Amino acid sequence: MTKNSSQIRIISGTYGGRNIDTPKTRATHPMGERERSAIFNRLRDEIPGRRILDAFAGSGAIGLEALSLGAAHVDFMENHPKAIRTIQKNLQNLQLANYANILRSPDGDYGIIFADPPYNKPQYDLITSLIQHLIPGGFFVLSHPESPEPPQFAYLSLVSDKKYAAAHIKIYQKI
Repeated sequence: MTKNSSQIRIISGTYGGRNIDTPKTRATHPMGERERSAIFNRLRDEIPGRRILDAFAGSGAIGLEALSLGAAHVDFMENHPKAIRTIQKNLQNLQLANYANILRSPDGDYGIIFADPPYNKPQYDLITSLIQHLIPGGFFVLSHPESPEPPQFAYLSLVSDKKYAAAHIKIYQKI
């Protein structure tokens, strides 16, 4: 761990219990362990073998958790330089670089998309555009603040809506 980062742990799977760095910046906010645990308990059986997008990746915790649970490949979508360096370091430390890319925009189609934008700037237009990269039957997971409420998404069916402190976690499935 460096003076420019703190750490959180991967919850389960092959790398369960391993610590990863998080960037020390106000531009990112790592999702809490309780929220990550709830998401992955719900989607655990959907992850193995899937191609996944971790949008607004921050530390990469969501995508790394997915790789730990058997995802075939994760694209980490991130623009913040400190966050990109942190994701690169985490991938290197876990020896997962061959199963991941760090991108500024989505590349291809995904079985699961995780979107956890900064709460002070939810970027719902960008989030809406991500849906075109989701395969039929795929899952779209959105973490958002209480206000503003996200728009209705075409071709998505809401399967779960939970509140955890300031976070609202919605899981949709593409119909």
